[in-house]
Amino acid sequence: MRIFLVGATGAIGRPLVSLLVARGHVVFGTTRSPSGKEELGVLGAAPVVLDVLDRDAVVEALVRCGPDVVVHQATALAGFTDFRKYEEGFAQTNRLRTEGTDNLIAGLRRLRDRRIVAQSYAGPGAFARSGAWVKTEADPIDPHPVAAMRPTIEAMEHLENAVLGSEGIDGTVLRYGGFYGPGSGVSEGGSQLEAVRHRRFPLVGGGTGVWSLIHLHDAASATVAAIERRQTGLFHVVDDEPVRVADWLPGLADAIGAKSPRRVPAWLGRLFVGELGVAMMTESRGASNSRAKRVLGWRPDYPSWRTGFRWGLGSARAAEAA
Repeated sequence: MRIFLVGATGAIGRPLVSLLVARGHVVFGTTRSPSGKEELGVLGAAPVVLDVLDRDAVVEALVRCGPDVVVHQATALAGFTDFRKYEEGFAQTNRLRTEGTDNLIAGLRRLRDRRIVAQSYAGPGAFARSGAWVKTEADPIDPHPVAAMRPTIEAMEHLENAVLGSEGIDGTVLRYGGFYGPGSGVSEGGSQLEAVRHRRFPLVGGGTGVWSLIHLHDAASATVAAIERRQTGLFHVVDDEPVRVADWLPGLADAIGAKSPRRVPAWLGRLFVGELGVAMMTESRGASNSRAKRVLGWRPDYPSWRTGFRWGLGSARAAEAA
């Protein structure tokens, strides 16, 4: 297929380009920088220099490339680490999920093939902090989020409604869990892993929040399955084992040979991670991947964060070998 991949040099974009090219697809990968253009050429994609917030440029690029499917993976989260500044850190990503999505939909309407696969979120803070501790696709995004999370929730809802509800558009939304692995903050040299290594990532309260994680390679392979199976609708792309923060955070420290994280009460944790960070660590709900496995025929290579942390945090080459 001819695939137009927006955000091709991002954390999931890179492994996704490699998988798609290896499977014989023609990939048009977008980037905003000359260095990204060179990198995409090396990976085997046709580089497209594009600002997805420029509607005219988006429409022109889509008409010129004539893809069979558009894959929307654009974010602006490189270097984000401070949960106390969550709203500020996600502001540009929220624009990409609202204005950027609308621009892509406008471009799709000029094409014969009107199909889009887009990134959403099933990680900490996504779901209502009540009811079942593991959510399915039938469960809504949090209707009463912590104030700092509200703009991000609204942007996610905008993207999902646009992709799944636009007349004449075949839409697929993939809600990914918390990323780890090469290219993410939880990898060798990554900011979050280094915070754990140096005990700057505390375990807040009882660590009772449940998170769903996903290795970047598995997120990419699920995306390939969604593209090739041509399935529409909503899917949670997470591993098989939703887990409490009180289990995965010490487990990560152990996997990298670091001391166990410091434990701090919730009132003190607010100084480190803010109100949203405390809620994520103590109240978050996880997600089930049953529908993605059943409908997409997908299975993660790292079905548990336990094996993923042991074998999947090194270089991309080492992770592939593992």
